[in-house]
Amino acid sequence: MHWNRTALRWILAGGLLCGSAMAVQAIETGAPAPPYEVRLLDGALFTPSQAVGKVVMLHFWASWCVPCRAEMPAMEQYYRQHHGEGLELIAITVDDAADLEKARVIMRQFSFPAASIQDAKVKGYGRIWRIPLTFVIDRQGRLRLDAWDGDASGITATALDQAITPLLNER
Repeated sequence: MHWNRTALRWILAGGLLCGSAMAVQAIETGAPAPPYEVRLLDGALFTPSQAVGKVVMLHFWASWCVPCRAEMPAMEQYYRQHHGEGLELIAITVDDAADLEKARVIMRQFSFPAASIQDAKVKGYGRIWRIPLTFVIDRQGRLRLDAWDGDASGITATALDQAITPLLNER
């Protein structure tokens, strides 16, 4: 059975009627991206004000997630090729505190920064329950890729080139 986004919102909103405190917030592709603030594993703070004029990928993953780890080499290659053109990539692990050291060890093989979801303010992107999950924000601060709407086929070099390169070429 295929659920469309509107049906899922109604189901989630129904949880409010059943006493759940969960808030449903719609995010729309093309609209201004929800705010975020991310404390990186190295202690630095990353905010939208630091990303003005850049393309930002917020990528949610976990150390125990095999598909997450499988797509990270393609992300690394793309990041190294395009960081100088204004690409920022933040890998936000959903690992709990007990597994955070595993995430740190994994991230040593990659040059893009990482953060823990415990140190990130990303509520506007919804409850992160499915991973890997990636959002892309363009140079003007608009949400251009909402992973909740996409398929879960994974990130590849070709997919990155098709989705991100046109955004990097926009000025």
